[in-house]
Amino acid sequence: MVDTKRLLIISHAPSENTKRLLEAVISGASNQEISNVDVRYIAPLDTRPEDIKTAQAIIIGTTENLGYMAGLIKDVFDRCYYECLETTQGMPFTFYVRAGHDGTGTRRAIESITTGLRWRVVQEPLICRGEFNEEFITQCEELGLAMAASLEAGII
Repeated sequence: MVDTKRLLIISHAPSENTKRLLEAVISGASNQEISNVDVRYIAPLDTRPEDIKTAQAIIIGTTENLGYMAGLIKDVFDRCYYECLETTQGMPFTFYVRAGHDGTGTRRAIESITTGLRWRVVQEPLICRGEFNEEFITQCEELGLAMAASLEAGII
């Protein structure tokens, strides 16, 4: 019997376009060809340390806000960091950023915090830069699919 693995998606999606990105990530991760991955989305304010500790991989989604991650994503880290520090080391994760500018500060901030947590970036983060582009939807779907398929296959 194969154990089902949990892929946790935590995303701040305040606009219609960022909701579409989140839905694309969920759709990709929930691909019908993947059968042993439980995909679970939790809004930032509803995310608890136990949610993170019971996941086998995580995808974080955020907007770029003043050159930084969204405050609600930072809040998740603020509330969960110390409770997860010892128990989630090596957690495979990736993230995507909806960046109106270049996303550099947002990426640096997430990488800094997750380095402290000792999480492993297992897929190149996706930075959706500039004006909204429909290609972002496809890229987000591919990100979700790649993470779920890799988790199911035991690659991550």
